[in-house]
Amino acid sequence: MIRLGMIGGGQGAFIGAVHRHAAALDGLYELVAGAFSSNPETSKASGQLLGLAPERVYASYEELIQQEKERPEAERVQVISIVTPNHLHFAPAKLALENGFHVILDKPMTFSLAEAKELEHVAAASGCRFCLTHTYTGYPMVKEARQLVASGELGTIRKAYVEYPQGWLSTFEEGGANKQASWRTDPARSGVAGAMGDIGTHAFNLLEYVSGLTVTQLCADINTVVSGRQLDDDGAVLLRLSGGASGVLVATQVAAGEENNVRLRVYGEKGGLEWQQADANTLQVKWLDRPTEIRRTGAGYVSSYARHNTRTPAGHPEGYLEAFANLYRNFALSLQADLSGTTAPPEALDYPSIAEGVRGMAFIENVIASGRSNQKWTEFTV
Repeated sequence: MIRLGMIGGGQGAFIGAVHRHAAALDGLYELVAGAFSSNPETSKASGQLLGLAPERVYASYEELIQQEKERPEAERVQVISIVTPNHLHFAPAKLALENGFHVILDKPMTFSLAEAKELEHVAAASGCRFCLTHTYTGYPMVKEARQLVASGELGTIRKAYVEYPQGWLSTFEEGGANKQASWRTDPARSGVAGAMGDIGTHAFNLLEYVSGLTVTQLCADINTVVSGRQLDDDGAVLLRLSGGASGVLVATQVAAGEENNVRLRVYGEKGGLEWQQADANTLQVKWLDRPTEIRRTGAGYVSSYARHNTRTPAGHPEGYLEAFANLYRNFALSLQADLSGTTAPPEALDYPSIAEGVRGMAFIENVIASGRSNQKWTEFTV
C-alpha cells in the first residue's frame, strides 16, 4: 500500500473526509500521518479520531514534512494530500515536492497564477508526480465523452456549453458560522475570485478536458449579487477555442434551489454529446442523421477509459466519491508502476496534473480581468 500523509482536513472540514474516503475506496493507500489543522490541539484530536499513531500527528505541515523525511524510507509517507483553503496550497505543496514527496492537491492549485507557475517549475525539478483533484474528470461517462470527441466521430468541434449552477450562497452565509462560506468568499483566503475560482475552474477544466480544445480568448460578465459579499458569486463567459470553435461557460452560486448539477454539451459537425452530474451514469450522443444514443456506465460497448474507471455492474449508480476515488486510484497505479520499473497503462495516467492547475489559475485571473475590463474580447494569457 502507498503510505499517505494529509495536510488539512481536520475536524469540521468537508473536503478532507472526501479525500480520505476516496483514498480508502480501492485499498491502495494507508493514511499514516497528518497535520490536520493549524491548531495543534485540533490536529491532535483529528489524528486520534482517525486512529493514527500520536507521534505521526503533527502540529504543522513543516513538522510533518521534516520529520517524515527523517524516517526510514520503508516507513515514511510517500504521497502528501493537501486539502487546505486556497491560500494554504502553495507553500506546503512546494515544500513537499522539494523534499521528494509526491503531491495530491485540491483545486484551484494555488492562490495566484504566479504561484502556479513557480510550483510547475518546482514539480518539474523534483521528479515527483502531482495530481490535482478536478473531480468531474473522474466520472466514467466523462471519460467516454472525451474518447468520443478524440475519436473524431463527432467531426470537427464547433460549439461547447458548460454550466455549474449552485444556490447555497444565495444569502449572506459568510456573516454567520458557515466555515465553508467564510473562507470561500474571503479574498485573503480564496484569492481574486469567488464563484469563478471555486466552481468556474471545474467548469473550465471539464470543457477543455472533454473537447480537447483550449481557450484562446474570452469575454466575461462577472457579478457580485449578494449585498456585502467581497467576491463574485455569479458570472457568464463567452469563449473562443482553438480550432475555431466557440463556447459559453456559466458559473453561479446564487441560483436558489440548485445543488451541484454540472452540465456539459459539446457539438461537432456530425453530432453532439451531453453529460450532467445529476444523471452521471448516462451520456447522450446526438447525431445529425440518426436517433440519439444513450450510453451507460458499465455497458460492454464503452471505451477502455470508461471501463477502467467503473467499479460496479451496469445499473448500479456510481457518483461523486467514486469519481474522486478514480483520481486517487489512477495516481496510485502510476506510482506503483514507477516503483516497480514498469509502464503504467494510458488509462491510469489519465488524471489532472500540474499543467491543468496552471491553466486553471490562468482562467481565474483572465476571467476576472475580463470582467473588470470594458474591452469586449481579451486574449487568454498564461
